[in-house]
Amino acid sequence: MTLDSNIVIAYLAGDKAVVETLLRWKEGGKILFLPAIVESEVLSFPNMTTEERRCTEEFLDSLNFVAFDKTMARVSADIRRNVNIKFPDAAIAATALAVHSPLVTRNVRDFKKIIGLAIVAI
Repeated sequence: MTLDSNIVIAYLAGDKAVVETLLRWKEGGKILFLPAIVESEVLSFPNMTTEERRCTEEFLDSLNFVAFDKTMARVSADIRRNVNIKFPDAAIAATALAVHSPLVTRNVRDFKKIIGLAIVAI
């Protein structure tokens, strides 16, 4: 399961549905992938306290980090050529496709037009 930024943010905010779902998946042995761009987006929030940053990094470190590589760059370029979405979303979708994993998001609208991308909404 590849996590979109909005899912990570919802988890960190204590959203009950997201927290319960991610914990159930982890306990069930599902791999939770963290695209590099999601880590960057989540850690870029201004006014994060030292404690919030520590807790955020601790959660991010518990996920399976996926670096953005040349293949993903090309796939995200193809996605952007065919679907009108912003680069971060194209990069996140390309990551999910690269690791052969559904994308877990609350932003189904922006991703549903991407051919071959499985989406799980929470």
